Order: sequence, then C-alpha cells, then structure tokens
Amino acid sequence: MLEEIDQKINECNLCSDMVEHFPNSKTVSIGQNNKIAILGEAPANNGWRKSGVAWYDTNHKLLPSGVVLQKLLNELDIKLNETYFLEAIKCFPKDRKYLNTCSKNCQMYLLKQLEIIKPQILLSLGDSATKTILNIQYKKFSDVVGKQFIINNITVIPIYHPSPISPKSYNGNIEIFRSLRRWLNENN
Repeated sequence: MLEEIDQKINECNLCSDMVEHFPNSKTVSIGQNNKIAILGEAPANNGWRKSGVAWYDTNHKLLPSGVVLQKLLNELDIKLNETYFLEAIKCFPKDRKYLNTCSKNCQMYLLKQLEIIKPQILLSLGDSATKTILNIQYKKFSDVVGKQFIINNITVIPIYHPSPISPKSYNGNIEIFRSLRRWLNENN
C-alpha cells in the first residue's frame, strides 16, 4: 500500500515548477514498529534525498540532526532506525517560499501514509511539519511544542527540530521526551 502511494507521488505534478522530485523509490523510511513515527518538513538535500537512507549522508554517516534525535530517543530506549520516518512535503522545494503550497499539495499523501502506518505517536519536527499535520493556526511555534493533539486517532506531539544549530534542538526537547517516556510507560 505504501508503494502505491509512492507511485502516485512520483507521478504527481502539482508542484512541478517548485520542487525537485524525490529521486528514491520510497518516501517513507520503514521502522521495526509503529509505536513512534517522526514527521519532517521535506527531504534534506544532504540526507536521504541523496543517500536513500533517512538521517544518513551518502557516506552512511549519521547526520548531525540524527545524532541529536538519537540522543533524545535514547530516553525512550528506541533506536532512530527503528522508527518510521516520513516527510510532510514529499519532494525537495527549490525555495522555502514554496513550503506552504507544497505542504497543502502533499497533505493528502501524508494522511494516507499515516492511515496505513497507524503510529501511536507522531513527533512533528518544527513549524512547517507541525502546521501541515495539525492544520491549525498559532502565534508562535513554542505555543504548541510538547502539547498533544489527536489527529485521526494518532497522538501528534510537536517538537523543536533536532538541528544542532538550534539552541532548542536538545535542551528544548529533553523534557518532552522524558514526559513521553512516562506517558508510554503508563499507557502500554
């Protein structure tokens, strides 16, 4: 089923003048279980867009954002490669000014993928991914970070993007992951 959605994404031309198509055959990195899925903004230019493996570069080295995210996932005793990972925008936008249009065009694919994966928890990385999945307005991203929202029976928790250039990538997220660990222990 995920392969059928990927085929439709590959054939899609809604954003053809705004994006470079994802050159890999799949737009979901499949984990070992669906307890937690991670939603990014769009394929990283130096990441799985070129390497074919989420969070890794072409030399199979974990990217800096992946290092931070793995440190956070350690709080849950989960390996990064065990999680499902998908992007809100399925292709690589040529310019950030296209993010809103592309996310609206890709939202139907994202929702279909989540319907198949059925994660218990979806961590949305940063503002753009969060706006795509929640489809809500807020003044500041920090207003929604760490809060739980239910979308199609999935608990969505926005977190700060794990980019090491962000001062909140680890420190702003660590308490969210500790709370998530307690929540998972109580609900499993």
